[in-house]
Formats: sequence, C-alpha cells, structure tokens
Amino acid sequence: MTALSENTRHFLIEVCKKYHNDEHELINVLHEAQDALGYLPVEVQHLIAGELNIPDARVYGVVTFYSFFTMVPKGKFDISICMGTACYVKGNELILDEFKRRLNIKVGGTTPDGVFTLTTLRCVGACSLAPVVSIGNKVFGNVTPLQVKKIIDEYMEKAEELH
Repeated sequence: MTALSENTRHFLIEVCKKYHNDEHELINVLHEAQDALGYLPVEVQHLIAGELNIPDARVYGVVTFYSFFTMVPKGKFDISICMGTACYVKGNELILDEFKRRLNIKVGGTTPDGVFTLTTLRCVGACSLAPVVSIGNKVFGNVTPLQVKKIIDEYMEKAEELH
C-alpha cells in the first residue's frame, strides 16, 4: 500500500464532508473521488471507509460491483467496443482485433503512454449503427477495421493538444 499525498487526503476528506460523512452517499463520494483521481486504489477506499465509518469491505464491494469504478488507472481516452448482438453480427470482433493490434494491448489494458484504455461493453443502445465504438461521449457507428487507424489518430492529436 502506498501513502496518499496530503493534498489527496485533504481532498477526499472534504468530499466526504460535502456528503456529511453519510454512508448512504458512498456511491456519490466514490464517483467524485474517481472523477478527480482517475481511479480508486485501495488506499483511497480505506480513507473513504474510515471517513464514512463503514468497513473497507463494503467500499471494496461497491467498487468491484459497479463496472464504472476502476481500481487501476485508465488512459485519457477509454475506447469501448460494443459486444451486443447487433454489433457481433456486424463484425465487432474484427473491430476489437484491429484496436488490440494497433494499440498493442489486450481488453482491459492501457497503452504505456497512458493515452488509451481498451474495454468492451454489453450494449451501447445504438444497434442501428452497428458495429459501434464509443470514446467518452462520442459514438462511432458502422465502424470498419479500416477506420480504426483514423479513430486512433484523431484521439492521439487530442492527447497531444492536452499537453
């Protein structure tokens, strides 16, 4: 276990106070913590549990139950490949394989530069656009393996603009 910085400790304590250290606000506290920190390592979970006066196991249970939460750092851009039936029928496996090949990572992995994380999800709800890829709030429809490089390049440019 690594120690949290004093700034991080202070931030997390203030987030808990904002929600009146109410154990029923655990999910809101976790969302705010993850939005700021990018992920929820064990040390963060332990501090939150202490501030809300609940067992560490309860916090861990919530973090591991909901797919939105993560205990490992994610890239700046989370590329999600829809694995729903419509996308499967239209060739999502080819799209996924091309992203894995071009980024040189497996599903759940993050590129060494911290720019991309590759994930899958059950359904985006845009079946008429299958196969679908989403990055943040943007949905790409009717994606082909030939478009994967263009999508990656677009987000590489955005990553460079952020620096």
